[in-house]
Amino acid sequence: MPSHRYRPVHERVELPLTSRTWPDRRIERAPLWVPVDLRDGNQALAEPMDTARKRRMFDLLVAMGFKEIEVGYPSASQTDFDFVRHLATRDDLPGDLTISVFTPARADLIERTFESIEGLPRVLVHLYTATAPTWREVVLGRERTELYGMIRTAAEQVARLADARPGPPVRFEFSPEVFNLTEPDFVLEVCNGLTALWDASPDRPVVHNLPATVEVATPNVYADQIEYMDRHLTRRDAVILSVHPHNDRGTGIACAELAVLAGAQRVEGCLFGNGERTGNVDLATLALNLHAQGVDPMIDFSDIDEIRRTVEHCNRIPVHIRHPYVGDLVYTAFSGTHQDAIKKGMAHHTAQAAELGVPEGEAPWAVPYLPIDPADVGRTYEAVIRVNSQSGKGGIAYLLQVGYGLELPRRLQQEFAQVVQRATDGSGQEMTGKELWSLFSATYLAPCDDGPITLADWYVTEPRPGEHEFEGVLRTPDGAEKKVSGQGNGPVSALTRALGTIGVEVDIRNFTQHATTPGPQSAAVAYVDCLVNGTPVWGAGQDTSVLTASIRAVLSAVNRAS
Repeated sequence: MPSHRYRPVHERVELPLTSRTWPDRRIERAPLWVPVDLRDGNQALAEPMDTARKRRMFDLLVAMGFKEIEVGYPSASQTDFDFVRHLATRDDLPGDLTISVFTPARADLIERTFESIEGLPRVLVHLYTATAPTWREVVLGRERTELYGMIRTAAEQVARLADARPGPPVRFEFSPEVFNLTEPDFVLEVCNGLTALWDASPDRPVVHNLPATVEVATPNVYADQIEYMDRHLTRRDAVILSVHPHNDRGTGIACAELAVLAGAQRVEGCLFGNGERTGNVDLATLALNLHAQGVDPMIDFSDIDEIRRTVEHCNRIPVHIRHPYVGDLVYTAFSGTHQDAIKKGMAHHTAQAAELGVPEGEAPWAVPYLPIDPADVGRTYEAVIRVNSQSGKGGIAYLLQVGYGLELPRRLQQEFAQVVQRATDGSGQEMTGKELWSLFSATYLAPCDDGPITLADWYVTEPRPGEHEFEGVLRTPDGAEKKVSGQGNGPVSALTRALGTIGVEVDIRNFTQHATTPGPQSAAVAYVDCLVNGTPVWGAGQDTSVLTASIRAVLSAVNRAS
């Protein structure tokens, strides 16, 4: 490995902190949480959210109790602009909710941003510019003095537009992007200058958000940088010190927790860590880590499965089965020794609750291998015993993966296991891998061709970037053929719009696809979990074309729901 090509962080940025105090501190209350799923997380999606999905995500965040939500980058796209305008026309926004919008330090984009927020009662305008040397030199082509002048000019424009706006005062936020690789004295110069320019006060504080835009060091280095800023920012009681860690080294959670120990009062991130590259910091894990330490996270995660379903629907990205607190398998034990310890721990917990005379949900929690009570987040403990590779849904999934390259989503595994159980109960015999494949094909793949609705001919075009059109001929149960068409921001969404024209309403809840073998000639398999006219149903499709496999999966689901 050519490790000599890379410099350690202490050679890339000055680390002036001495006599650090953060290692001796404890987190005793939750920071201010700011979800950026609708802006930063949305920018990281291959298929960005449309207004309907943005609205669903926004409503979830409001219901969970977030008091500030970054809703978009209104100067970046018409979709983001329109969503901010959509919020401005609503009369049901909570009175204590602040809407945050994001803008670079460019005059025309700042103007566009202020156009978008007209009529919103509580607004924070988030101004950003990259400040690190590599970004200044390679991307922006500016020296420090030039860049600071550009930032001040933009900040002055923001202040002028805010002063001219009727209604409650606009609040301000500044992010020196790539803070963690920027010279500390330069960050202080810029941030302290904006604190004064914006006339920050305790009753109208400015937010200085210090991103670890690209993780380059161990979390203790970021904590040192945050504590240094905490000590040296002027008008400290008029500044909310915020952090925005990314996860390039896989330590975004630790960076955020240590930053809060070091003086950060506010954390920006996404619910399950979606974001560019390896993602933003994961707010769900951060909040539930506090919960597990007896600190109220001030956000409601009591129905984690519904939160996950909504996020998966909006992002079109499944949450990993081992994701902390929320993954399908995090409250499941496969090891016999773990199962035994948990079983004994649960029995002890029940007895202790009875002895204390309190409900089990209020008794102190101390069960081996389970850091929190799954019931706190609406889950249950599931003991799964894997006797061999052919027992239970794990064995079924194993045989299909090894023999046929299928990687069934966890919830499809659970559904198909019931199909297998009915078949084996009927025959009284063990089912081989070949028989499993035949049963899977008949149940999920064949309905695309054998069901009441089939495709006689179809094609998908992309007349403009991000806009797809589906056209095809559908055969209905009476043998009639009908030409249909639909538009969407992806081929699958275009197909669902086309199906809607014949009264088949399809809402995609989860979609995954993969190749069955390595190499360019491999078959592709797509799985879709959706509501068809309100009925939950799975479909699957297989073809050498990824697109065709996706179309076949949706049609399979439609026919299985019929």
